Amino acid sequence: MDVTQNLSFIHLIQNASVLVQLVMGLLLLVSLMSWWFIFLKMFTVRQAVKQSEEFEESFWNNDDLNRLYQNTSVMRGDSGSMGRIFASGFTEFLKLKKKHDMDNNAVMDGTRRAMRATYQREMDILESHLAFLATVGSVSPYVGLFGTVWGIMNAFRGLANVGQATLAHVAPGIAEALIATAMGLFAAIPAVVAYNRYSHDITRLSSRFEIFMEEFSNVLQRQP
Repeated sequence: MDVTQNLSFIHLIQNASVLVQLVMGLLLLVSLMSWWFIFLKMFTVRQAVKQSEEFEESFWNNDDLNRLYQNTSVMRGDSGSMGRIFASGFTEFLKLKKKHDMDNNAVMDGTRRAMRATYQREMDILESHLAFLATVGSVSPYVGLFGTVWGIMNAFRGLANVGQATLAHVAPGIAEALIATAMGLFAAIPAVVAYNRYSHDITRLSSRFEIFMEEFSNVLQRQP
């Protein structure tokens, strides 16, 4: 028997059972999808951090909130999450201020609710696809293990028809089964690392947004 040929990676996949091949194909598809979301989330989080830093600098260096509001409204798509939180809060603040029968506490409560709603929408966008990465990281090893168990069962069942069992008879079956476990780990490890990293970054952004909303509310309370 040509051991090198029979134990090559491609040969083992081609000669695996149908169920093990389906498991490998599923893990390959999930791995490609998770890598797509990993890179997509990397650019999204980086852009969110950059835009927040730029807007925060503009906010504290600009004494005229009306002019900052106009600039943010014109460039709403490029102002980032913090800019959109500011715009929604200031829009509601101006609307409520025009109602002379409302006291200052009611105006600030409405402004905070408007900012909180926009904040929640922005967080939903930033947290999108994180659940998929978490699922891949937790489930993929078990899917690969299922393929491994099934492949080893087939390998030992095949020994029933062999008079004298040797390593040459059982090695290919066990090797092709272990490939499923390796593919499960290959899909899970990057997904877990990316999920932990992006969850940390998004949590820091969330805290940054909440601090900004409180600081912006204090600034609005001092407005005449």
